[in-house]
Amino acid sequence: MSTTRRGFSYTKTRAIFVSYYRDGTWDSGRLQEDDHITISAFSTAIHYGQQAFEGLKAYRRKDGAINLFRYMDNGRRLMDSCERMVMPPVPLQLFDHAVKTTVLANEQYIPPYGTGESLYIRPLVIGLGPVLGAMPAKEYMFMVMVSPVGPYFEGGLKPVRMMATSYDRAAPHGTGKAKCGGNYGGSFLPQKEARANGCAEALFLDPATHTYIDEAGAANFFAISDKNEYVTPISSSILDSITQRSLKTLAQHKLGMTIVERPIKLDEIGTFTEAGACGTAAVITPIGEVLIGDKIIKIGPEGVGPISQRLYNLLLGIQVGDIADEFDWITIIKQE
Repeated sequence: MSTTRRGFSYTKTRAIFVSYYRDGTWDSGRLQEDDHITISAFSTAIHYGQQAFEGLKAYRRKDGAINLFRYMDNGRRLMDSCERMVMPPVPLQLFDHAVKTTVLANEQYIPPYGTGESLYIRPLVIGLGPVLGAMPAKEYMFMVMVSPVGPYFEGGLKPVRMMATSYDRAAPHGTGKAKCGGNYGGSFLPQKEARANGCAEALFLDPATHTYIDEAGAANFFAISDKNEYVTPISSSILDSITQRSLKTLAQHKLGMTIVERPIKLDEIGTFTEAGACGTAAVITPIGEVLIGDKIIKIGPEGVGPISQRLYNLLLGIQVGDIADEFDWITIIKQE
């Protein structure tokens, strides 16, 4: 078993999957060893941000088999993002084939069981050129790429400090619910400022009033109340996180918690017993403190809260096959 702790960074693997949309249809796609692509300098993905992507993971089980976790939910979300960005949705059958083919072609890069690491999978759809005017492309490329990764935040499962930012992640009724690049590129500056202030990430507020919590950087926000509630924000600017969906299911059905979805005021954050960021990359990252202006607001006890720890153990246990999957979330794509 490897003892080297890997971060969330790119490692070149053996092959990527590429498919093209031309003349109204997607081709069947193919694997290629080169992780570079050649596109027109006038492609709409470059000039107008016409693109969408996904993030999911493959896991190595204790017996050596390979698991995918709720991957077809990623396929459906990619279809929704493509619709929002006026791109042809990738058919679920093609998405299924591309993900499985790419993972199996790069099987040697899936980290061993027990390392806390996984194979990150990045499906991507981009508009191609040449297009000069501000309009959708006529041709598109769908790719699936992979890389072995470790924890998204340095140090793994431990509380971090976040900074409430005055910048907006996405506009009301904008592209916040779509997983597209513009939502992330615009977050780099507030992220940079947060880290310059000793914080791990920016905490985004609602763009209309800047009084309610939206998202925790590149992840969804959740909180635990003293009434045994799992609380998540409601906003038209929040990405529909598959990890968040899973945690709500586990909180309700495995921990007996009440799920509450409501606007969460920033000034009530210190009243929660626990809070965290969740997503495919981050899994669960507890939020121990929030910097608001020049004040540091502490949340809950020192260390990882008991609910966050139990949810993390449950989710990861299901993902790697240590806990029985009673929700039909796991697909085993190769047995050992």
